[in-house]
Amino acid sequence: MNIGFIGAGHMGSAMIEGLLKAQIVAPEHLFVKGGSSGTAEVLQQKLGFNLIKDYSAFKECQVIFIATGAKIVLDILKEAASFMSENTILISVATGHTVADAKEILGNEIYVVHAIPNTPVSVNEGMIGAAFDPDMPNAVKDEALRVLSSLGKVEEVNESILGTFGTVAGCSPAFVDIFMEALADGAVMEGMSRNLAYEVIAQMMLGSAKLAIETKKHPGELKDGVTSPGGSTIKGVAALEKNGFRYAVIDAIKQANQ
Repeated sequence: MNIGFIGAGHMGSAMIEGLLKAQIVAPEHLFVKGGSSGTAEVLQQKLGFNLIKDYSAFKECQVIFIATGAKIVLDILKEAASFMSENTILISVATGHTVADAKEILGNEIYVVHAIPNTPVSVNEGMIGAAFDPDMPNAVKDEALRVLSSLGKVEEVNESILGTFGTVAGCSPAFVDIFMEALADGAVMEGMSRNLAYEVIAQMMLGSAKLAIETKKHPGELKDGVTSPGGSTIKGVAALEKNGFRYAVIDAIKQANQ
């Protein structure tokens, strides 16, 4: 399989790394057209894929990702359309358009997936929302899912909620990173080294997430399992509540989704 990539910014680079790490494509079968920032060139030196200057190589690609900014995505599709072969799967991770918008430009011979991933795709633990072309045959959809699933968990959603999905899955890693940093600051204030604090916190986050996924218990139930009467954990929970922790998180999602 040959895979093409338009755009190698933060998200594009994360997906390229994830695809190569999952061995869904070999470097010699990956063709990347970057922008003017130079990130594609730096990444190419590290990973060894084909860096291309125009779209002609895309004629040999069965799957093409587009990971550009929202303002230019439709113009890019118009430029690249003539270089896409019949039955190509186009996976757009850009905002600012719909599956129907892309189909209007590309025609019915190209199958479109509108996907919203997050940066953990670089380590194959992403959360990806995907809206599929309604005209896509099951076999083609299965192939698109195979490629996307190599990057993490894929959830098929209605395209109308992709924006909210992207906020929750895509913006939240930054919120979690701030939470982890704050936990580490607290640990350092209490005498723990910062390196050890980050190691402990990262493993705690990983374990807590895995526990939620595997047990399917409500987060409140998991929290209750740690908070013994009069114990240190419930006192810490009370401090979070006193300082508006829940509202701050809810408002962060609201503001990010504007």
